[in-house]
Amino acid sequence: MSKKIILLLLTVSFFYSCSTRKTSKVDNPLYEVLVVNNDGGANIKFFEILTEPKEIVMLQSDETLKKKIKAKDVAESNFVIINSGPTKESYNRVSIQKVIEKPTEIEVYIKDTQKNIDINLTDENTKYPYTIVKINSKKPIVFK
Repeated sequence: MSKKIILLLLTVSFFYSCSTRKTSKVDNPLYEVLVVNNDGGANIKFFEILTEPKEIVMLQSDETLKKKIKAKDVAESNFVIINSGPTKESYNRVSIQKVIEKPTEIEVYIKDTQKNIDINLTDENTKYPYTIVKINSKKPIVFK
């Protein structure tokens, strides 16, 4: 009887020790759109890449972005600011279509259907849309 109990305990412990454990490693997405605002951007159209810690820390002073940018992002991520320029349209029509990681660079594909106008600083209906994107990589960024 004792041999059966010992054999049973050994068998149970063997199967218990051979079981697999699920480990969940959560990968960050390659990019995250942090902000899409319909107004508040610059009065010219441009794309800017922020790579230096001093530049990225500047973003953290913004109330909205403060909650979305962690300390480790300064060292591990780049940020892209897409200013759409002046427009009369009521929403931001510049969007990120896709982001592809290549061996040596990150390709950011942007779709721009924004109808831009000449700057008229006295016109209250003029909007300045912008978008801020976090790229979870420090590779160089190329716009397509």
